[in-house]
Amino acid sequence: MVSNGGERLNKGMIAHVRKKDDGTWASPQSLINHLEGTAKIAQDNAAKFSSDTWGKILGLAHDIGKGRESWQKYLGDKSGYGYNEDAHLEGKPGKMPHAIHGAKISEEIFGKGLGRTLAYCIAGHHAGLPDWSSSGGAGAASLEYQVNQIKDLDNIDQAFVDILRSVSPPLPPWQFKSGLDMSLWIRMLYSSLVDADFLDTEYYMDQNKFEQRSEFCSIAELLGKFNHYIDRLEQDAKDTEVNRIRTKIRNKCVQMAGEKQGIYSLSVPTGGGKTLSTLAFALEHTLKHNLDRIIYVIPYTSIIEQNADVFRAAVGADQVVEHHSSIDIDEITSKARLAAENWDAPIIVTTSVQFFESLFAAKPSCCRKLHNIARSVVILDEAQLLPADFLEPILETMQLLTEHYRVSFVISTATQPAFEERQGFKGFKDIHEIIGSDEEVRILYKSLQRNTVEFPTDIKTPSRWEEIAAELSEFEQVLCIVSDRKSCRELHRLMPEGTFHLSALMCGQHRSETIDKIKAKLKNNEPVRVISTQLVEAGVDLDFPVVYRALAGLDSIVQAAGRCNREGNLSIGKVVVFIPPRRAPIGILRKAAETTVGIVSTYADPLAYGVFERYFSELYWKANTLDKNEMLHLLDPRRNDPQECSIYFRSAAAKFKLIDDSKIKTIFVRYGKGDELIDLLKTKGPDRWILRQLQRYTVNIYKDSFALMLNRGALEEVYPDIYALVSSSEYADNIGLKIDVEFEPENYIF
Repeated sequence: MVSNGGERLNKGMIAHVRKKDDGTWASPQSLINHLEGTAKIAQDNAAKFSSDTWGKILGLAHDIGKGRESWQKYLGDKSGYGYNEDAHLEGKPGKMPHAIHGAKISEEIFGKGLGRTLAYCIAGHHAGLPDWSSSGGAGAASLEYQVNQIKDLDNIDQAFVDILRSVSPPLPPWQFKSGLDMSLWIRMLYSSLVDADFLDTEYYMDQNKFEQRSEFCSIAELLGKFNHYIDRLEQDAKDTEVNRIRTKIRNKCVQMAGEKQGIYSLSVPTGGGKTLSTLAFALEHTLKHNLDRIIYVIPYTSIIEQNADVFRAAVGADQVVEHHSSIDIDEITSKARLAAENWDAPIIVTTSVQFFESLFAAKPSCCRKLHNIARSVVILDEAQLLPADFLEPILETMQLLTEHYRVSFVISTATQPAFEERQGFKGFKDIHEIIGSDEEVRILYKSLQRNTVEFPTDIKTPSRWEEIAAELSEFEQVLCIVSDRKSCRELHRLMPEGTFHLSALMCGQHRSETIDKIKAKLKNNEPVRVISTQLVEAGVDLDFPVVYRALAGLDSIVQAAGRCNREGNLSIGKVVVFIPPRRAPIGILRKAAETTVGIVSTYADPLAYGVFERYFSELYWKANTLDKNEMLHLLDPRRNDPQECSIYFRSAAAKFKLIDDSKIKTIFVRYGKGDELIDLLKTKGPDRWILRQLQRYTVNIYKDSFALMLNRGALEEVYPDIYALVSSSEYADNIGLKIDVEFEPENYIF
């Protein structure tokens, strides 16, 4: 290796190099400085879950494979300092591996038990957490295979090995139980390492970017802002019974925030002000227990912006970071964009998909933020929408986060799912209801009862769409909710002109604009009729005097009722449940509807607070499985081979998909600004800015529908595997995408 002046470089072994803005080479980052810098950050990250020494060892070991003359020679080339800026990145064609050397030497130094724990993290710090063996389908990517291929450990500079030997890992911070306990701990260590490696490398490569990760307000400062906002809000609010009840709920949350960390439920009817009440609890609880952040998890991307806007108004726009698929990364500040990478902000707003899939992920970019879930308050909004197929691994992970990582959960919903442990169901050990006793909750629900719900006398005989349309047409303002896209289209066709349609066959921008028009008409007391799928049932603040709901799960019926007389401006609203012409689709939606029929036939008041537990207990019992893809088997080392610590991280990550995207294709639609953006995409290619802008102009369709549209020439491939509508004539301003809709339920989680 030669320097710019041609003299032999004697600055020791090197980890990274970069060019300055003027094109000349900056001084390289020495390997020892990078190892020690990463070790310090990883140690601090892992200290949040009593694993600081483990984090330190990972930092010292992760790039030890660069301490070989062969790798240092590989780093060189013929120009300048002679270094390839991205040579350190593995997984790209032609890159010389280095991570697996650190993995193998850690196992040799610390043994198969402790050493293999480190090896998973080190081997995967660029390429992702691996499976243990090829029996999981990983082949040459498995940790077992890679470790066995390494023969040149003797070439590693002994000084680096001695540094690693000087730090002995203690025993793990707790005794692992069977299940997900150990794999979650390894993934948290991995997160601590990956984030530390990113940050230390970023500090060398781009110090300006590193310094943009500026400090946010403290939790105490945020609480002060929040309380000031609430004072102004209460001064301006109308003195109504509903607003008085909302204040009582919020005060109860503040009172309960002083209790110990754990799993809490907030059982409040829709329209009870849960969004601000949960934030009040979270801020007070975070301050009380010296925690770091609040993570707000929302099921639908279609409503996430609404809740984020509430938080911004309460504590300041620059204190809230959104991280989900619909956020336009170029419309947020650079500070927020950087904070989204590792959730290093006081308030994070994200989706159920982002949150839970990250907890089972294997990729560095997905796992980087996980250590920042430790020492936090996590609010699960509308938790009843969590898919039953993944409930067992989700609940076990939440319990572990509570027990070992200082996480408090708030399960916030009007229809509390039956998540508590019972015979035959491995749920939470203990849930604390914020409102108080069952009797106190019943009193609250009765005080916020703003409508009556009418079930049909004959719960099994369906009505015709023509009959439903005729009934709906008699009302000036009415909302009707059905469970699938086909029914939504069929009923909408029978309604008077001007009736609004809402479904996920409309892109996000179209839905938002339509909801704004509906709200404006309601506010001005103008006639407005809406036919919608269940996308309006969570977080969309509509307030109709009359709501119709096709028979569905009991939780869906209650959520639909939350759109009726929401503000209590009427003496009583009217909710009508009807039997639709078509049964719910096979699967959990049909089982939910059938369970509701049984509940309605058994209870005089099927919507009473205490009935929800019976409903969800029956529904989960009817589910085919609560661990669809055997996550507990893949991630439990004791289930595979207790002697080998054989965990299948990559296989589990591939199977943990809350939305089965293997059956779905995403297309860009020509609606509004989407028309111009698609043409720009065709001209410039998949520029990041264009793709982010286009997020608001996407529609998900099933692959059968995609094939039909492609065959008839309605779609064009604007870039390899990126498809868009050929013409705006394929998209209608009133109903969205023009396709012959199959019987497709709306996705529970978008």
